[in-house]
Amino acid sequence: MKQKILLLSVLLTIVPLSTYAGTTSNGPTFAGVPYEFILFGLTLLGIALFHKYTLKIALSGLAAVLVYKIFVLNFHVIEHLGHEWEIMLNLLGLLLGFAILAKLFEDSHIPKRIPKFLPHDWRGPFILLCFVFVLSSFLDNIAAALIGGSIAHVVFRGKVHIGYLAAIVAASNGGGSGSVLGDTTTTMMWIDGVDPRNVIHAYMAAIPAFLFFGVFGALLQDKYHPMLKGSYDPPKIDLKKLFVCICILGGAIAANFILDFPAAGVWIAIILGALITKIDWNELQKAIPGSIFLLSLVLIASMMPVDALPDATWQTTMVLGFVSSVFDNIPLTKLALDQGGYDWGFLAYAVGFGGSMVWFGSSAGVAISNMYPEARSVGSWVKNGWYVIVGYVIGYFILLLTLGWNPHPPHKPPVNSTTTSSSQID
Repeated sequence: MKQKILLLSVLLTIVPLSTYAGTTSNGPTFAGVPYEFILFGLTLLGIALFHKYTLKIALSGLAAVLVYKIFVLNFHVIEHLGHEWEIMLNLLGLLLGFAILAKLFEDSHIPKRIPKFLPHDWRGPFILLCFVFVLSSFLDNIAAALIGGSIAHVVFRGKVHIGYLAAIVAASNGGGSGSVLGDTTTTMMWIDGVDPRNVIHAYMAAIPAFLFFGVFGALLQDKYHPMLKGSYDPPKIDLKKLFVCICILGGAIAANFILDFPAAGVWIAIILGALITKIDWNELQKAIPGSIFLLSLVLIASMMPVDALPDATWQTTMVLGFVSSVFDNIPLTKLALDQGGYDWGFLAYAVGFGGSMVWFGSSAGVAISNMYPEARSVGSWVKNGWYVIVGYVIGYFILLLTLGWNPHPPHKPPVNSTTTSSSQID
């Protein structure tokens, strides 16, 4: 059984990359696959097999790709970083800032009061997943996942099943898939000129998917460790910490609207909040390794020779969901926006929810792994969170059968794909 799970993990890692490897590359290839993809695939395979050394493997993979691109392909790395630094800095700021947010929320003692209002059977963890899903519809999925993880840590006494962690990540990603405020990819679509109303129908897939994996995840967690009963007097709510939490969330939303840089608002609120309440800066030390890990994968992905996507169809869009489980969805979304012709609700669901299938497939998953290091196992994630993958497929086909594939006309002049390169993604 373990061998089958490992094989499935490897396939989830390598096959999606091979699907899109037939793209333009100026360098040599092996069996039609550019060597950059092979290096990236080996990096992801190493992460899947040796989850205790994920950071070292990711950094080694980044170094290997950089050496190959610079010394073999004469890649202009400084120019590339000039295009990518804003995305990287924003992502780093969000990962670290929301780690502080999650700790503040936990220290506000609200999580210890929640069991008093939740059923003490499987419905309790299910309602918690509902809370994460709804929260992510108007808040970044990283924060929603971390808040859900913080609550789960308290109400389950730190004994949270990895399958339930996968459900928390899936709830945060699914909840943001139909909202231009809930996920980086949908925000990118909005900024690029896609009407926000054209992504809302992603919920036609996300909600059925949630109902499927949410029930399975809740039952699994309740069997593993039931929810803490609220039959005691919980500590008094720390209103100062709660106020700072609200300010951080408000700062993220405001800075996203005004500056297209939500991390700035997060850190302004944290710094000002430190004036009125104690901030546990040790959380940064815990979050830094996982943040560097994700940034390494994002940077490797941005250097892959993906210059065009296949024609926009419901079939290729569905595959994009599996691709986004291992390949950063930000450059994929950028390429799709340049190409045009997608049903944006389908794309939002695919690239938004698809990353939930593997723990490092989304920033929410990486953030959760900072809080729960045991989540850093592809095999365990797939084995115990299998219902996330099945839920993705169920939701996708429900959307297809109910509303059908209705591609939107290009919302801007077409981009010449022969001149677009991964180094131009911003």
